[in-house]
Amino acid sequence: MIPPYYGQWESAERIGDILSGALRAEDDPLWPRSGAAGAADYARWADHLCGVACLRMALAARGIVPPRAFDLARELTTRGGYVVQPGGAIRGLVYAPAAAWLRDAHGIAAEVRVDVPPEGVAGMVGGGGMFIASVHPAIRWPGREPPSRGGHLVLVFGTAGGALRLHNPSGDTAASQRDARVPLGRFARFFAGRGMLLPAG
Repeated sequence: MIPPYYGQWESAERIGDILSGALRAEDDPLWPRSGAAGAADYARWADHLCGVACLRMALAARGIVPPRAFDLARELTTRGGYVVQPGGAIRGLVYAPAAAWLRDAHGIAAEVRVDVPPEGVAGMVGGGGMFIASVHPAIRWPGREPPSRGGHLVLVFGTAGGALRLHNPSGDTAASQRDARVPLGRFARFFAGRGMLLPAG
């Protein structure tokens, strides 16, 4: 089953415009649906909510109605899943508190995984398992060489013909957002070797 899709920004079809600067995040017409306190709050936080989007997709795949994006972000912040620095910078998603929330709130036996080889991801997502993987955000552009690995989260939920099937919360086109098929060799160029496993259950 393909999980429902959620983007970091509420208007999924406008994510490309937001990333390119053609549309300001605070002008996303669907921002009130996120639960943000206001348009400025939405614009400040949405760039950091790839992990929230992945968690919401994973919950929906199990038939659980997910919280609104900002309601979940606030809950995770109280648990240490997001850390607001004294200067206002936002750090997160921090894996361990997020995994603990999945276990506590929904009984999902989530595990933090590090030093994962790319081929190990394929083995983890068979039979209904899902993996929230740390990749470079340039994974949406297959022809580009990333300057580093990690910094962004995607939900890997299956395999097909030597490729990983994933949802990317910041894909800039429908094809790069939903059920993107990323060959394992290409995935390896972006993958930081860490993430969260949500076993089948």
